[in-house]
Amino acid sequence: MAERNASSLAVIARKSLFFLFIVTSTLFIFSWFFVLRSTSMPRFIDHKLLPNSKLNGVIDSGSSGGSENQKDVEPSIGNRAILVDNEEEEKPSSFSQEKEASQANNGVKCNTNEKVVLLKVFMYDLPPEFHFGLLNWKPESSSVWPDLQTKIPAYPGALNLQHSIEYWLTLDLLASELPNPPNARTAIRVRNASEADIIFIPFFSSLSYNRFSKINPHEKKSKNKVLQDKLVKFVTAQKEWKMSGGRDHLIVAHHPNSLLDARMKLWPATFILSDFGRYPPNLANVEKDVIAPYKHVIKSYVNDSSTFDSRPTLLYFQGAIYRKDVRILSPLANGGFVRQELFYLLQGEKDVHFTFGSVKKDGVNKASQGMHTSKFCLNIAGDTPSSNRLFDAIASHCVPVIISDEIELPYEDVLDYSEFCIFVRTRDALKKNFLVNLTRNIGRDEWTRMWKRLQEVQKFYDFQFPSKEGDAVQMIWQAVARRVPAIRMKLHKSRRFSHSISREGKGVSRIPSPSNFW
Repeated sequence: MAERNASSLAVIARKSLFFLFIVTSTLFIFSWFFVLRSTSMPRFIDHKLLPNSKLNGVIDSGSSGGSENQKDVEPSIGNRAILVDNEEEEKPSSFSQEKEASQANNGVKCNTNEKVVLLKVFMYDLPPEFHFGLLNWKPESSSVWPDLQTKIPAYPGALNLQHSIEYWLTLDLLASELPNPPNARTAIRVRNASEADIIFIPFFSSLSYNRFSKINPHEKKSKNKVLQDKLVKFVTAQKEWKMSGGRDHLIVAHHPNSLLDARMKLWPATFILSDFGRYPPNLANVEKDVIAPYKHVIKSYVNDSSTFDSRPTLLYFQGAIYRKDVRILSPLANGGFVRQELFYLLQGEKDVHFTFGSVKKDGVNKASQGMHTSKFCLNIAGDTPSSNRLFDAIASHCVPVIISDEIELPYEDVLDYSEFCIFVRTRDALKKNFLVNLTRNIGRDEWTRMWKRLQEVQKFYDFQFPSKEGDAVQMIWQAVARRVPAIRMKLHKSRRFSHSISREGKGVSRIPSPSNFW
């Protein structure tokens, strides 16, 4: 009897333990469920009330695997950096308005909503002597600007054209005020400086240097220097300059020798340059300024149906071989020495064209024919790190071989040049047979891929009026727009102690030295 009672008690104990285990396990599972739920993203928060709610929406749609809305948020190459800036920190500026864009697989086509404007530009009404007056244009009325609906003053040709950037940008701003403005508009002119993202100084500095840098008899100063002196006096006297110390101003100095005197006084402004070869880094640098392409002189290769085999010349170079003493002109350029050395190294190669050439005696047409029939075109540093030859090669769909260690390239923050250019370090290029072996080892498939890419990006380097979607004028304005957040941050920081300074009677606008400004 005792044994029977003991066995029944054992059974009851086992059942009790099993029941307790079930209850404990159930409670444990539920507790983990509530813990995990509490650490996940709350579903009851309205993300529209949060900062950067648009970014959260993009992340949510991306994580859910939906594809319907991806085309609405995917940036094109022209405004990709602008959208990134907006996602990182929302800024209440007009330039940061969204563009409805769709990006093709090649990543370069800018199909944007034509009615949306990125950049508002205030442009000074400088007297004609600073701009179209340099083209022998004379105003017929009180306006300082030509009537674009009647006749547009022509820019001089030949090599003058390669540095004509300010001419095209000014025309584009003036065109934005026409009754029927061009559809492609990245920037518009505004009449109130307080509404502007940037303030443009329309001085044709490159033309001034090219035409008027020589001192005429019985003159103490060249006309170019006189204009620079007048420009500095005019600009620095404006209330817009005084309010910002010039930080929100924009001026083009594309020719390396343009604005040589005025740059030392207008340095707080953003410069549009061809390179930094003749600028100390405290006056001009890649963080502060914008690099713009040259206007190519070579004719664009329209309806290019060439193939790898139909371009018999392997390497092509035609230009100045013996340069100035570039070590004095620009410490960043050693092109004079490199060009001479390469000339001797490449002599005797049957499929290499390396000769002296200029724009004289039908030189442009000969260069066009040469580039159109070459697989690779050499772009070697000259007096400065950059040259127009790179953009002539792009227009000719001749794969550029860039030998310039200090070169800065236009739009490189949104464009990958390695997809259509070959970069060679100077020390490697000067090794015997290095260039020839490198280019000969690039096969048909790889060359064809780069050749196709050149055709896709060519429009980014075309200057024209009226400007078209995705051309050089629009790309430069977009590059300027990507500088606006940094400009505004510097400007806002400079005003931190404005109240205490003004109470001391020392004024609000105080400009630091170039060494610590940027």
